[in-house]
This record gives sequence, C-alpha cells and structure tokens, in this order.
Amino acid sequence: MGFSDFFKKKGTGNIAKDRLKLVLVSDRAGCSPEIMEQIKNDIINVISKYIEIDLEGLDIKITQTESESNNGSVPALFANIPIKDLKTTKK
Repeated sequence: MGFSDFFKKKGTGNIAKDRLKLVLVSDRAGCSPEIMEQIKNDIINVISKYIEIDLEGLDIKITQTESESNNGSVPALFANIPIKDLKTTKK
C-alpha cells in the first residue's frame, strides 16, 4: 500500500478481498502477512522511482512452480504491474 492509498476510499468489499488475497499469498509462501505487505511495499517503492504505475491494477502474488533443477515445486513471486508512464530523469 503506497502513500497515496491512504487518501483513496475503498469499499469494505475491496478491503476484505485484499485481506483475503494477502492471507492466501502468505500461506502459500510460508511467511506472515506482514512480511508479504513489506515485500509488496518495497517493490512499489523501488519501481515508482523509475516509472509511474497503476496501483489499482497492481497484482503481486506467490504461486507454486516447478523448479528448473527438478527439485519439485517451489514458491515463485509473480508481479503484474501496469505501467502508466516512464519518468524522465533530470541531469
């Protein structure tokens, strides 16, 4: 959740949906919801330095995928981050 999210009004249905997603993702990854939220915030903060992103369309989740070294399935982080615009750097 970014700084601008504090000023957006979300319905209770959307809040419940976001919380459920966070619980499911953290359960799959074997880490707490707080850690998952920190990871999401860190990703948003880093990417936002270089590009303007659509926070409403942002989707970060952990799923199971097959390991390349044939060790079975392992957790994988997938991020769908819609880009609004590239930020120009000032020199």
